[in-house]
Amino acid sequence: MALAAASMSTGSTGPGRDQPFLAADVGGTHARIGLVVGSTAGRRPVSVLHYHRYGCADWSSLTAMLQDFVGQLEHTPHAAMRGQLRHCAVACAGYVLDDAIINENLPWPVSIRDIRDGLGIQRLAVINDFEAVAYATQFIDTGETRPVIEATAPAAPGPVLVMGPGTGLGSAVLLPGQPRAQVLATEAGQISLAPGNEREIEILRLFRRDRPHVSFEDALSGPGLLKLYRALCELRGGPARLLTPAEITGAALAASEVAAVEALHVFCGLLGSFVGDLVLLYGARGGVYLAGGILPRIQPFLLASSFAERYFNKGVMRAYLQQVPVRLIEHGQLGVIGAAGWFLDERQGE
Repeated sequence: MALAAASMSTGSTGPGRDQPFLAADVGGTHARIGLVVGSTAGRRPVSVLHYHRYGCADWSSLTAMLQDFVGQLEHTPHAAMRGQLRHCAVACAGYVLDDAIINENLPWPVSIRDIRDGLGIQRLAVINDFEAVAYATQFIDTGETRPVIEATAPAAPGPVLVMGPGTGLGSAVLLPGQPRAQVLATEAGQISLAPGNEREIEILRLFRRDRPHVSFEDALSGPGLLKLYRALCELRGGPARLLTPAEITGAALAASEVAAVEALHVFCGLLGSFVGDLVLLYGARGGVYLAGGILPRIQPFLLASSFAERYFNKGVMRAYLQQVPVRLIEHGQLGVIGAAGWFLDERQGE
């Protein structure tokens, strides 16, 4: 779910390049928080001074996690910076409504006022999570990525698609430009699921029993993988013994359960088809970065799947797609770096 970039403040301006601030990347499963400061050295706009990843389900709120992170600084070389923190940039799926960030995949509500009051900060800026990751792809090298599909020629200048399944299905497009790039947050995950073969038609028919609209996110996400597995167990006439997406991917990678293997194959095939559609939709000649929490764990399976076949299966547009590379990136600190870099750029534009 896309979230329009927003900034909530008490009247202060943004941080100077040498002033530390907080940046957080909040997903349905994990939150990644960093202490950052603007940097002019190297390709990245910020230096990450301290970083920690949290399990969202282990905490009562985002405010509690941020407070814990600030408390950690007392035991680092950056302890003196605790009293200098006045700003925070948060990357999160969902949308801002009055004081709240609305996201059904989070285990708790997010109150902007609660964060500001709990941390004593003056300004909280909010950006979509995949918008932040897309923004950060400007600053990564090819060596930090893993190839999924190599292009027949170097990537042409143009829009870059960043998408990936996790708790949901995120997608954003980086639009190169001067003086700085822009990022288009999208709701592409809510596009109607399009089956590509008879088996997927059968699955769609089962999905449609309890809802009038079936989106790609209903299949291409952690919960979606579980739905695929349960649907395939029903079609096979057997029990659904596996209870979580992690169990399904584990069984598929170990080839220990046929339904799990088929579920992951369907998942990868649908993903290839969907990525190809988005490349054509956005004219993403600059390439594709696959992110999210699932794909790095299943890379060998993904490469051996029908992903590439389905990606190229676009009729007369096959030659076009052969010129667009697809690469896998580890989410890691990218959301934190992207949120922080976007925040600094927004401050410069004020």
